[in-house]
Amino acid sequence: QVQLVESGGGLVQAGGSLRLSCAASGLTFSRAAMGWFRQAPGKEREFVAAISWSGDNTDYVDSVKGRFTISRDNAKNTVYLQMNSLKPEDTAVYYCAARYNGYVVNFRMYNYWGQGTQVTVSS
Repeated sequence: QVQLVESGGGLVQAGGSLRLSCAASGLTFSRAAMGWFRQAPGKEREFVAAISWSGDNTDYVDSVKGRFTISRDNAKNTVYLQMNSLKPEDTAVYYCAARYNGYVVNFRMYNYWGQGTQVTVSS
């Protein structure tokens, strides 16, 4: 059974930073594209960032470009999302996801999901 476990969420003031981690098991991690998505109250789940299986290619939603960085450590079966200069509008539950193929931005195309971790950014 594939498990993705997010950690690192919490409460932070605007302008602060958090690093989210997603630890994977039951997955051939080095062959999987990984993504981060988020869902705020009353809104659809949205793409945040993704990284290819090799780590050579990344993509971000426009609203986080220059502030967030996705990375992966295949030796640790872990993907990270470094979030800097956080804004209140970043407040959401953040989910880690995986798929066996190239990364995509549509959450419906991902096969495996973590339980989510809450990120709250205060004004």
